[in-house]
Amino acid sequence: MTRPPFDPPTERDIAIVSAQLGRPARDVAGIAARCVCGAPTVVATAPRLSDGTPFPTLYYLSHPAATAAISYLEATQVMNEYNQLLSDDESVRAHYRDAHTSFLADRAVLGDVPEIAGISSGGMPERVKCLHALAAHSLAAGPGVNPIGDLALVRAAWTPTVCECLDYDLGTEPGAGPTGQAAPGRE
Repeated sequence: MTRPPFDPPTERDIAIVSAQLGRPARDVAGIAARCVCGAPTVVATAPRLSDGTPFPTLYYLSHPAATAAISYLEATQVMNEYNQLLSDDESVRAHYRDAHTSFLADRAVLGDVPEIAGISSGGMPERVKCLHALAAHSLAAGPGVNPIGDLALVRAAWTPTVCECLDYDLGTEPGAGPTGQAAPGRE
């Protein structure tokens, strides 16, 4: 079996993700992207939840600042612009179809769920439906894999290169970042 393209979650990761989401994290299969301070930014979720529900959204944006920035883009109708780009540009459409294939291959590492076979997330491969999912895919897969996720990240008022994490109360020393060590700029 191919190795998943993400790190196995630690108990601390699950605690941080739960704090980020404001609810218990569920069925986290891995941490697909991290903040520069080491805190989870994107989780990989099992394709079948523990209650048996099929869950096509492998990559889930958990970082509050990233989520807020992408929500702003969605609220300002950026998805309409990106859907028009897909309609007008065959090269972007082809690259987006490749992103869909890449996403499905990543999820297949976690198992086969017939109910969601061929279904990725974010509207891939035909349209832009959820920038959160597409940005999460870009953060997990790296630049150049998902063209729409990449565009959203460039445009967002958040960057993965600057820590904007909260100091979650996880039993760390006062002033420590979410990893238990001083976060950049908080020393």
